[in-house]
Amino acid sequence: MTINTQVKVNSKQQHKQLENRGCLLVKCPDKPGIVSILSTFLHNHESNIIESSQYSSDPENGMFFIRIEYHRENLLNEKEKMESDFLDIAAIHEMDYDFSYRNERKRSAIFVSKEIHCLMELLWEWQNGDLDTDIVVVISNHEDARPIVESLGIPFHYIPANKDIRKQVEEEQIRLMDKYEVDLLILARYMQILTPDFVGHFESRIINIHHSFLPAFIGAGPYERAYERGVKLIGATSHYVTNNLDEGPIIEQDVERVDHRDDVVNLKKIGRQIERRVLAKAVKWHLENRIIVEGNKTIVFH
Repeated sequence: MTINTQVKVNSKQQHKQLENRGCLLVKCPDKPGIVSILSTFLHNHESNIIESSQYSSDPENGMFFIRIEYHRENLLNEKEKMESDFLDIAAIHEMDYDFSYRNERKRSAIFVSKEIHCLMELLWEWQNGDLDTDIVVVISNHEDARPIVESLGIPFHYIPANKDIRKQVEEEQIRLMDKYEVDLLILARYMQILTPDFVGHFESRIINIHHSFLPAFIGAGPYERAYERGVKLIGATSHYVTNNLDEGPIIEQDVERVDHRDDVVNLKKIGRQIERRVLAKAVKWHLENRIIVEGNKTIVFH
């Protein structure tokens, strides 16, 4: 049995166990009684709340955010009625909401360039069953990652890219995203700028890892600039991609302490470790429906 086949078998077994598990994300104007309304709705639909987390931006005229995970017997047959019955509640209370179901795995594509450490971390987490997604394709403007990707039975597409052919490249990438029915696009150190047209196809569905603790050192060469500045902390930032370069809603960040002994090579080595764990966390939280985007910020229910 190949590694990829074993992953698929484990995945089917896991998702059979989760077929009665659902998740409800809600964003609405804050006012008394919202938690009661939601819990009553779930109670009336014979659902047992197993995890709940909430946040109010301001108890007076603010916004209210909540994530509720619940168990409901025979959920696959009841979910359409639940969603239909929720429409009136959502309209009355001006709710933006999303129902998701733990047995439905998102389909992910990974874009990568020459540096493959973040790709390797994602593949490792996926092989272990800790990344709840189907990695359906890897796309790169270099050939470096092909052997490891294809050894796992994942399709690999090499598409050379530069600013002169960007339109043709993105047309092909969009075609592949449609072909593989991709839900989430992960930029695992993909060193190309995406156009507004491409980003518009995947709003709040592209996660990037930036090798800097944003907003410091936006753009290229952050480790070189950090070394020149003599920083004592370096970090990495995972964020949703928008048309403003490196300024999309931040999902996760982390740092490590450094000192005057660390040259650029050492900074990059330390930085790669931070990048790997920060991107993996952000992707996991997206896959588990733990993130609500609010303007240029995120509410993340850990």
